[in-house]
Amino acid sequence: MTLGMHFAISYDQAMKLLKQKSDEDLVAMVSEDIEEAATEENSFQTDKAWDALHRSLSNGTLDVRQGTRPLNMAFFGGNVLNREADYFVILLTPTEVKQVAEALAQVTEAGLKKRYFDQKFPDYQGEKSQEDWEYSWSSFQGLPEFFANAAARKDHVIFTVGQ
Repeated sequence: MTLGMHFAISYDQAMKLLKQKSDEDLVAMVSEDIEEAATEENSFQTDKAWDALHRSLSNGTLDVRQGTRPLNMAFFGGNVLNREADYFVILLTPTEVKQVAEALAQVTEAGLKKRYFDQKFPDYQGEKSQEDWEYSWSSFQGLPEFFANAAARKDHVIFTVGQ
């Protein structure tokens, strides 16, 4: 499993991503145009914790059709731009970014911890434990602020992760 990253991007960058003809072109644009220009203000890394966090914010699975919107959109709930399943690029519109930001602002440590421990995580690559929870929570801290800042700027957001 590779590192999960969120990037706040402009309308122009989002439109350019949507026009990519192949996964190779999509990945090249993300790595050359977006990752290389990443700053602390326009990117947020959840490392390997993205998996447990997505499951905790949805219904315990990676199925993007499950869970409750908009929390289930924080990682995998947007428009999937890739065609192959080895590298994911998921795009959220500014409206969706705002919805996710508002929902994430309501998430508490106690509430997320309950969701983490109460749900089954089928096919989870990690091992659910207190240590994994603490790692996941530490990786979550800052994500609500990242989304709030992106929403305030009316940015699109992409989430990227490879398999």
